[in-house]
Amino acid sequence: MHRSGQSSADTPLLRVSRPVSACSRCRAAKIKCDGKLPACTACEKSGRTGECSSANDQFAKGKERSYVASLESRVEKLERRIAYARNRKASVAMHDGEPVEAPDRKDSLATIRAAIHGKAARRREAADVDELVSDFGFLSVNATTRDFEASTTNMTFARLILAAANNDAVPSSQPFSLPSRPAAMALIQYYLDNVFALFPVFAETALFNAFDAVYQENGRPVTDFEHWLLYMVFAIGATGQSRSHHDALYTDGVLWVGRALRYADRVLMPGYVSQIQALVLLVQYSMLDPAHFDSWQLIGFACRAIVDLGFHQDPPKEQQTEKKTLELRRKIFYCVYSLDRSISMVHARSFSFTDDSTAVVLPLVTSIVPFSGNTSTNGPHSLETALLLFQLRQLQSSWYQELFQSSRDPLQNSSTYIWQMCQEMREWSESFPDSLPLAFKEFFDLELLYSYVYCLAPSCRVQTVINYGKTLIFEYSIAYMQKIFPISRDPINTAFYTYHDALRVYFVGGQFISILLENQDQLLNGVLPYAPVLAGAPPPPPLPSNAGIDSIDRSINCVTHIKETLRTFGHRWEDSKALLTSFELQVEPLIAALHRRKHHIEEISRSSHSPPGYVSQPSFDQVNTLTVEEWSNMGTGYGNMGALQGGHGGGPPHGL
Repeated sequence: MHRSGQSSADTPLLRVSRPVSACSRCRAAKIKCDGKLPACTACEKSGRTGECSSANDQFAKGKERSYVASLESRVEKLERRIAYARNRKASVAMHDGEPVEAPDRKDSLATIRAAIHGKAARRREAADVDELVSDFGFLSVNATTRDFEASTTNMTFARLILAAANNDAVPSSQPFSLPSRPAAMALIQYYLDNVFALFPVFAETALFNAFDAVYQENGRPVTDFEHWLLYMVFAIGATGQSRSHHDALYTDGVLWVGRALRYADRVLMPGYVSQIQALVLLVQYSMLDPAHFDSWQLIGFACRAIVDLGFHQDPPKEQQTEKKTLELRRKIFYCVYSLDRSISMVHARSFSFTDDSTAVVLPLVTSIVPFSGNTSTNGPHSLETALLLFQLRQLQSSWYQELFQSSRDPLQNSSTYIWQMCQEMREWSESFPDSLPLAFKEFFDLELLYSYVYCLAPSCRVQTVINYGKTLIFEYSIAYMQKIFPISRDPINTAFYTYHDALRVYFVGGQFISILLENQDQLLNGVLPYAPVLAGAPPPPPLPSNAGIDSIDRSINCVTHIKETLRTFGHRWEDSKALLTSFELQVEPLIAALHRRKHHIEEISRSSHSPPGYVSQPSFDQVNTLTVEEWSNMGTGYGNMGALQGGHGGGPPHGL
């Protein structure tokens, strides 16, 4: 069965053209001979059928020029071989075999016909399979192709994306009514204040134009992308405020996604900028709802679209590009870039593209001008917050590629390199503007502490951590948990905290367990290691002010914070419960050891009738007293506890 839309080139006739040798009469008359048997057409028309000598009569047996005659000769030869083999087998077995009669010629032809019919049946079956496969098209997964339109194929690019990224099925959309304007504006405002401020992937006016178009009765036609944009913002705004996967906000978010997916075939069509914007919205939602979507798969598609459309490179200077268009293009690239770096790091996977393959200038921070129209209640949002995130992702990308993705050869002068990376991130944190909202300052502080722990942890190229590095991991892990624990319990969700923060908590907890199990005496006795300052090298990261004080109690509290934070996140994301169960199994021996140590100190304190204290530490100013040789020999190694890194099982890159 051939599809009507195919050309003749796609459906060739199942016929093979073979050369035909002319009969003697046609060859003598130098006219065309069709080789028809038993007489050619020319001889039949001239009434000389009896004089038509087949070309096969002029050739030796087995070298016939007629295809049919050649097949018949081949069949006879094979039949003689079979008969000979049977006779030989019978004689070897010392049986009197009956003479083998040559099979009837008609039986041979019947066998050939049966074989031909069987082959035709297999060909029809193969054609049915080919037709089914052809519904998928020749999937180059190229973001610039237009071959996946619903009018030309049953397999659209959107269905391919959703098939790869779907976990649980999203409920199909049912008839619904739009929320009231105030309720809709509340969802939009939440999205703008907490998500759009970090990822300005579309123009803010585009969202309000979509809102006006959808809510305006008898207004202009609403485009598919405007439906998608508004419904996905509703979904992210509702799910972002949810505190449990059983509450109404989460349910509303899932329903809004189902309504948006009705437009997926046209909105996710390759070759358009709107496809990238639509994918970014879906990635943002997937980070809030891992039960339904795989964020790593989705960001892979978004990155492929970015590369195929050339957004990973600024257009050449000779190409005149409108400034507004160029700035939006850069914002779109860095939104995808930031999401790719963040998602890949929490899953310990390769980036979709390397920094060396990109050449895009950061978007400009323009001053806020009065905004006309009653759109956002707070006016247009500044790019400052998003720019801070873009800069941090660039720093993270640099050391992550060097330490985890470049090679497995030991890194020379590893401490100097790590100190340099930590210093650059610390300088980034010191550049926060005074106008930065408190919620985002806390958000970035957490990112900084998480980055410290990740950068200092054992890696492919730095498998042995020095003593001072171990103390930094210990202290920064405690500081991270002290900050995220109250944020996780806040009844109002601020900034953009997602399921990936549960993975970060699990990762930090894994590093904390690993470092403390193998270095209890060093980390709990209250004596801080020296941190030498080498000439011409960056200074080591500073320790928190309370480092070394009450380390046992702070360790017990840190473990409690990790468990309680994962338990709180488990109300929102079911996968966080599995992280909690895994962490509790791993931390059990450590908790027992900490309580034994604490009980022992209390016993000593009671017997000496003096309050427990801690050993006085040397001043941090005495860090430059070691030589280079002593510094290089300070550390002792410990294993890379990859199994403790939540969601950090290594995986392949997207293969762009």
